[in-house]
Amino acid sequence: MGERAIGFAPQVSPETRVLILGSLPGVASLAAGQYYAHPRNAFWRIMGDLVAEDIAGLPYEARLSAIMSHGFGLWDVLASAERAGSLDAAIRSPEAADLLGLISSLPALRIVAFNGAKSAQIGRRILEGNIGTVRLVDLPSSSPAHARPWTEKAGQWRDRLGISQTD
Repeated sequence: MGERAIGFAPQVSPETRVLILGSLPGVASLAAGQYYAHPRNAFWRIMGDLVAEDIAGLPYEARLSAIMSHGFGLWDVLASAERAGSLDAAIRSPEAADLLGLISSLPALRIVAFNGAKSAQIGRRILEGNIGTVRLVDLPSSSPAHARPWTEKAGQWRDRLGISQTD
């Protein structure tokens, strides 16, 4: 069994319109203290595409600021879990994050998007039927374990979130 991994605080503001939920930060992210720190994770390239800014090479705080200024927020469906390595399949003894509490504090929220299947599985179980008109959206995982070009994933994220090329 792996060590107990503890997730990060949510990165949101009162203007958050789209909350992107992962499962739990991986080893590289936990070591760096940053969401999506693994260099092969496509998250920051995808988000740069969505906000029409080249943010992947920016310092972490600038990347967060850029996506938050466009109404995006980040968190995870799990507050902690035992896990050897970074794969969602290795998660054991999960402890859910207080998703309903966070969502109730976000007045502008319109969409909760799940980054990957594990996030959707856990998050939907908690949220479906409990968040009014907020839409739930499943996104293909940005993880390098799901080997498809990031540009393909970005197009799918854009389509599923209803973001046009000119937004």
